[in-house]
Amino acid sequence: MRRVRHGKSLGCWYQLAIGLLRVPLLALTRREWRGAGELRADVRPDGTQQGIVVCPNHISWFDPLQCAHFLYDNGRPPRFLAKEAVFRVPLVGRIIRGAGQIPVYRDSVDAARSVRDAVAAVEAGECVVVYPEGTISRDPDLWPMTGKTGAARIALTTGAPLIPLGMWGAQQIMPPYRKVLRLLPRRRLQVLAGPPVDLDDLRGRPQDTETLRIATDRIMAALTRLVEDLRGEQAPVARFTWRRTSAPDRRAERGG
Repeated sequence: MRRVRHGKSLGCWYQLAIGLLRVPLLALTRREWRGAGELRADVRPDGTQQGIVVCPNHISWFDPLQCAHFLYDNGRPPRFLAKEAVFRVPLVGRIIRGAGQIPVYRDSVDAARSVRDAVAAVEAGECVVVYPEGTISRDPDLWPMTGKTGAARIALTTGAPLIPLGMWGAQQIMPPYRKVLRLLPRRRLQVLAGPPVDLDDLRGRPQDTETLRIATDRIMAALTRLVEDLRGEQAPVARFTWRRTSAPDRRAERGG
């Protein structure tokens, strides 16, 4: 049986991406997956599941494959918010656009479009993946950084469950910000889905800076706890904050 997304065929481009990637991932990695039951949501009157927002930590350019594999094999084919530049890469861009992924337009008049498209996808019953850090962690030890507010905005607008997703292991295959693949020996890819982040008291409030920051802090705290579980370590009390600058060395610092 072909997998479906909110009652519709995944389409040929999505199936192509699955065909190209799933078998190599099965052959070249070992998987330790926990918490898949958290991905289930209420069933709607038309028999499809309610949409969800999934928030993973980001440690490598390889971890979207780890995340997609976990979600697809547990019945929630994902739609990622991804940098618009990726959609302009020859062939790769055509595949991910055809597979229904959502481009993120930064620093432009189209910046709000990605949130609008993500909201529409969640309301249609989709599983939408948002990296709340916005980029691979700049923390020296790869702990989750301070988050951005987009995921909170999508979850509060739609009322959908927001599932934190801790991941570890992808950085051993492709180190952060390096285009180097280390496929052997087979690496263990760990994924742990947590219970929905409690945002009920924030729903219905104005989506001002305070509300979005409270929600985002809860998301990052839940995500950090999952990563602590996977790593068997305790994260620093102060969360790392990275500020985008025009300087070539782009510095970051820990912030509260």
